[in-house]
Amino acid sequence: MKKIGLFSDTHAWWDDRYLKYFAPCDEIWLAGDVVDETICDRLEATGKTCRIVWGNADPQSMRLRYPKDQRFTLEGVSVWMTHIGGYPGRWPRDLYSSLRANPPMLFVCGHSHICKAVFDHNLNTLVLNPGAAGTYGQQVQRTLMRFELDNGQIRNLEVIELG
Repeated sequence: MKKIGLFSDTHAWWDDRYLKYFAPCDEIWLAGDVVDETICDRLEATGKTCRIVWGNADPQSMRLRYPKDQRFTLEGVSVWMTHIGGYPGRWPRDLYSSLRANPPMLFVCGHSHICKAVFDHNLNTLVLNPGAAGTYGQQVQRTLMRFELDNGQIRNLEVIELG
């Protein structure tokens, strides 16, 4: 079993509560638009496994350091993480064809600043967007997510509101 801390769209904003809420997590996932690489450095300094993808607002240095997409399997759950994704019924055409060809059990994205968990019944895929952890953007509430991956299952999803 692995406990995952997930967030996105910090837009250069650091909050010490990120580390507080992710302290019990085995891994920290950051789904793009970090903007300030020192945030990545702080996360990686925790010694936890960090999985990070770059977003459309990230500088070239981050695009060289991190991939646009990460596809991996953890605890029997296939995962695809990218920054600009979509939702069931609203997938970008090129992304949807890739998703249909090889659907993950868990699709993680950011970009919209809207915290959302929705299941795509056609793909048999859970879609998670942790919303925005930073202060830049239209979001009213800053949010993080935590959940567990265990023996092919996604369990105990929590949304953490930061205000």
